[in-house]
Amino acid sequence: MKILTIASHKGGAGKTTLAAHLAIAADAAGAGPVAVIDTDPLGSLAEWCKERGSETVAFAHTHPSRIAADLKALEASGVALVILDTPPANGPFIAAAIAAADLTLIPVRPSPHDLRAAGATLSMAGRAGKPAAFVVNGAAQRAGITKDAVVSLARAGTLAPVTIHQRTAFADSMTDGRTAGEVRASSPASQEIRRLWLFVAERLAQAASIPVLRMAGIASTNARRGMTAGGGPRVRKTFGQRGLDRRYAA
Repeated sequence: MKILTIASHKGGAGKTTLAAHLAIAADAAGAGPVAVIDTDPLGSLAEWCKERGSETVAFAHTHPSRIAADLKALEASGVALVILDTPPANGPFIAAAIAAADLTLIPVRPSPHDLRAAGATLSMAGRAGKPAAFVVNGAAQRAGITKDAVVSLARAGTLAPVTIHQRTAFADSMTDGRTAGEVRASSPASQEIRRLWLFVAERLAQAASIPVLRMAGIASTNARRGMTAGGGPRVRKTFGQRGLDRRYAA
């Protein structure tokens, strides 16, 4: 069983929307049975599953103290992929979910605040010795700030080769328990999610062969990639930092 955690220390990054859409994309691609776990107290993913009312994707509850046992139970039941949606901020759920993951996907909206928050999540994955990847999410079409975010994140670590744009299709489809691809399979939103799933699937398949990241080697690696000592990308001057390197919270 593979475990994908979607995490960001900042609220509003689009974690729940990506979790739901990737779950359906994975199931459609034959990667199931798929189960989703909503660890956010707001319960947005749980509400989506309730509204959906189908057996396409299983839903499970858990708690930081029993997440390992619950994941083992899901694996024993035949689940092939678990997607963990996490709350914002640095709490026990996000740490436990990242520690359990084969891959952590970090959605980042193209804004200075989101870029700063992304570094904290990346650092947490590094301390846990787990692979992580960024995805630019909720981006405006042809916006210069989106291009700047892509450059900054690509310098900091692994970046998904697809940008998820701000589209009403994502929110509209989730109001009744569906996804953008289920509303219109040929939509740009659906195509972006399919491409993102292909990237995630490849990374999950490689997860077993990725060496554990050791803290002793982080400093030199960060320097080569343009990251701060805390493990996050340096915010570029174009994001209003007046040429100064800002560090992410470790």
